[in-house]
Amino acid sequence: MTAIETVRTIDGVPLTPKQVALAGPPTFATIEEERLHRKQKLAGAMRIFGRVGFGEGVAGHITVRDPEYPEYFWVNPFAISFRHAKVSDLILVDHDGNVIYGKHPVNRAAFVIHSAIHEARPDVIAAAHSHSVHGKAFSTLGIPLDPLTQDACIFYGDHTVISAQGGKVVLDVAAGKELATHFTKGKAAIHQNHGLFTVGETVDEAAFWFLSLDRSCQAQLLAMAAGTPLLIPHDSAEYTQQQTGFPLAGWFSFQPLWQEICRTDPELFD
Repeated sequence: MTAIETVRTIDGVPLTPKQVALAGPPTFATIEEERLHRKQKLAGAMRIFGRVGFGEGVAGHITVRDPEYPEYFWVNPFAISFRHAKVSDLILVDHDGNVIYGKHPVNRAAFVIHSAIHEARPDVIAAAHSHSVHGKAFSTLGIPLDPLTQDACIFYGDHTVISAQGGKVVLDVAAGKELATHFTKGKAAIHQNHGLFTVGETVDEAAFWFLSLDRSCQAQLLAMAAGTPLLIPHDSAEYTQQQTGFPLAGWFSFQPLWQEICRTDPELFD
């Protein structure tokens, strides 16, 4: 006798193995569409930063190059809350600190540091910085992040510690340029006695790297306070970095946060 095969179904659909394609970053038919998308992601990332407590007075900035005029960048204006940022609030700034488009003034520290990074790093589309508590605390140690966890391995061999201008409010153009000379590669920098900087090919990537780096700093501070942490061996840390620290991985990791903020804060698109 031949056994009768039972076809498993759900709602009449046969259960058979198949390949499901991942939907990556969108493409755009026009520059205007891409510009609006970048601005929407920028406002959304600011709201996420505000939600997790990264706001501190007027400190903290996220920037993204304009797709048509890459020598200009969009940034949150001076004294506008991360929690309430909207697309219409964003301003376009040049490397001389002039507001090219928008109705609000620019935070000079945002212009000085971010313009220097964007000017020195053509590969950087977006950059993020805030005075997050754990980033500030960790920066006072003047040490790199250790490969203590899988998440920390994202930054293994791909970040730097900068002591120049550490602890000093960077308002001078020359000081900003000096800082940028120490951040010529890698996705992140720990600025001594100041805080964290992250960069990426998209707002999504730069914002997620910042969130992840701050939490990894928190984890290392907790581990160091509890005892002597055990490091992940070099080969394993390097392998994990290669698997989780590339640009598209950062973009994908940001998407759940983006979905949440779109659902809860639709006014960000105003």
